[in-house]
Amino acid sequence: MSVEFINPFINATINVLKTMADMDPTPLKPRLKNITQSFGDVTSIIGLAGRRTKGSFAVSFSEACIVRIVSRMLGDEVTEGSEEIQDAVGEITNMISGGARAELEKKGYSLEMAIPTIVSGRGHSIKHITNFPIIVVPFRTEAGPFFVEACLKEEGSLS
Repeated sequence: MSVEFINPFINATINVLKTMADMDPTPLKPRLKNITQSFGDVTSIIGLAGRRTKGSFAVSFSEACIVRIVSRMLGDEVTEGSEEIQDAVGEITNMISGGARAELEKKGYSLEMAIPTIVSGRGHSIKHITNFPIIVVPFRTEAGPFFVEACLKEEGSLS
């Protein structure tokens, strides 16, 4: 996967969390992911497809991190496993993918997105819709870690 594809997701992630939760997430070094096990406790995954591109995108949060993010977003304390957490993770994924899609459209890529699927529990699996290489970008926040995964390929390089 090209840097051209991952950078819009990094930029959108930073923008969404700054805007919605007044947090300054720090992206760490991206790397290839070769396991299906999640790095976080709550994950949202969404399929992306376009005329020239297809793949998927996921955000996986540690429990402490997502509780803090959602509490800040709502202006009220939420608890682990609450319905607000599930809803917010899906909405955060929609906002990040929307921001990334807007940036990618400026580069000539048009992507449609599916409805996010939410999975939770320690050690759950994340199944991307393709078998393309997956790039994972760890993020550090004052509330704990979270992880962005993207798996996108241009047509012509599709296997």
